Amino acid sequence: MSSVDEEFEEAGRSVRRASRSLFRVRAAIGLVTVVALLSIVTGIINIGGTETSGLLSAYVPQSVEQAFGFTGALTGFILLATTAGLRRGVRVAWGIAVVLLPVTAFQGLVGSTGVAVAGRTIPVATPLVALSVLSLLGLLINFRTFDREFDLGTTQLAALAAIVGAQVYGTAGAFALQDGFTGVDSLTDAFYFALVTASTVGYGDVTPQTETAKLFAMSALVIGTASFAVALGTLLTPAIEARLAEALGTMNESRLELLDDHVIVVGFSDMTEPIIEELGRVDFIVITRDEEKARRLRNRDVDVVVADPSDEDPLRQAGIERARALVAATDDDAQDALAILTARELNPDLNIVAAATERQNEKKLKRAGADTVVSPAVIGGHLLAQSALGGGTGVENFAAHIAEANEEEIAAADEELAEE
Repeated sequence: MSSVDEEFEEAGRSVRRASRSLFRVRAAIGLVTVVALLSIVTGIINIGGTETSGLLSAYVPQSVEQAFGFTGALTGFILLATTAGLRRGVRVAWGIAVVLLPVTAFQGLVGSTGVAVAGRTIPVATPLVALSVLSLLGLLINFRTFDREFDLGTTQLAALAAIVGAQVYGTAGAFALQDGFTGVDSLTDAFYFALVTASTVGYGDVTPQTETAKLFAMSALVIGTASFAVALGTLLTPAIEARLAEALGTMNESRLELLDDHVIVVGFSDMTEPIIEELGRVDFIVITRDEEKARRLRNRDVDVVVADPSDEDPLRQAGIERARALVAATDDDAQDALAILTARELNPDLNIVAAATERQNEKKLKRAGADTVVSPAVIGGHLLAQSALGGGTGVENFAAHIAEANEEEIAAADEELAEE
């Protein structure tokens, strides 16, 4: 077998491995989503139930069984929220899911095994337990995939601390002044008072009776509502922006449809920064999974779609059928290969240019469907070596022409450097 054939086989194996890994991760996330929905359904079924038929119901106190009614639904909602982070590869979301999946399995063993519909019992607990175990195994197997950090800004951390501090203040104060309140007999009652006061619900079942208790209730009301208003705005605004960016970036449907003969840039990194600056003279759009980088690009009036660039939907959304070229430079050759394969399938005539992070992957990216593969590391090393061997002036002229000149000037500089 020739070296070309060997490289082709190796490229094919690399692409197949990457595809299988991506399928496993998506399957695991899909299972987590199903478990979350089943947990919500099971929790709703068990709310207010007086009898349970779970496998462990005989060994669990009645109070615990009743508590699992609403906690099961709450666990399901939290687990469903973590799937958004799992799709982005966030490690914190992975950790939360790994902790909650055994809880959902235990809830399935404790709660009712099925729900009666039209005279038939539909099992819900058994699938919940089985899928919880499978989901947990899937997340553990794909542990290395979820390596993205989740960083909260200073403002968001301060807002979160304000919410926690307000609840601690309200709970501790109400419990300490319980003699001045009606309906506060335990720490749970005190926390209930703090929560309903800060959220401005105020059912009226807990009321201050003394002057001191009334003054404290007023202070808890001001501190709690202020912290909730500021903190929720600070914490939810980035999430809402990210959700809108995930759908359309900064572009609406009509503007997306107007894109024509443009360039699609896959990924954003130090490598793609000069590319974006150079493409400022033509229409282009960036596809990246990193919400923070997308936010910085939007601040520079750059059109962005926040999504996985190897998926078909964001590429179609970016108008790949009408694009003139695609630049793949994500700092991850495997990710580039998947994006190139998808793009080539959607538009066989598209001009695809890829930047190889590692030199040995140049031909693999070619096999994946790239028309042109450039290795910045190889080019930089070549220029540095030529400069070290005495061709400093020619190298500087060549580099300057690349950065500033047009195509004809670049060709002339190349010939000049070759002569030297």
